[in-house]
Amino acid sequence: MKILLVDDSRTIRNIQKNILSTLGHTDIVESADGVEAIVKLKETSPDLILLDWNMPNMDGITFLKTIRKDGVTTPVIMCTTEAEKSRVIQAVQAGANNYVVKPFSTETMAEKIEQTLSRVATA
Repeated sequence: MKILLVDDSRTIRNIQKNILSTLGHTDIVESADGVEAIVKLKETSPDLILLDWNMPNMDGITFLKTIRKDGVTTPVIMCTTEAEKSRVIQAVQAGANNYVVKPFSTETMAEKIEQTLSRVATA
């Protein structure tokens, strides 16, 4: 499974890559913001997107609305520090398939990926 990891923090991307690697996911494409992520999305056709909210150039919500408007159905898990219920609702309304608040454990990420992919498979 190919995963597009979108986060402006290289440190966070490295932590997430380590978690994903522990879970057996090693085909990972990285992007530092939404603008770059749109290019990578078109180039690589990932199976899953892990998306940060707060980034320069194009934030996660704008990226999400843009790709959904363009008909992209790739599952998206928001991985963010935004923990307020209103933010979760906003992300889901924009097209997020799941939501996880940083920092998160390997087990939590495994659960979120499994939930997201099983929901998409049955939809």
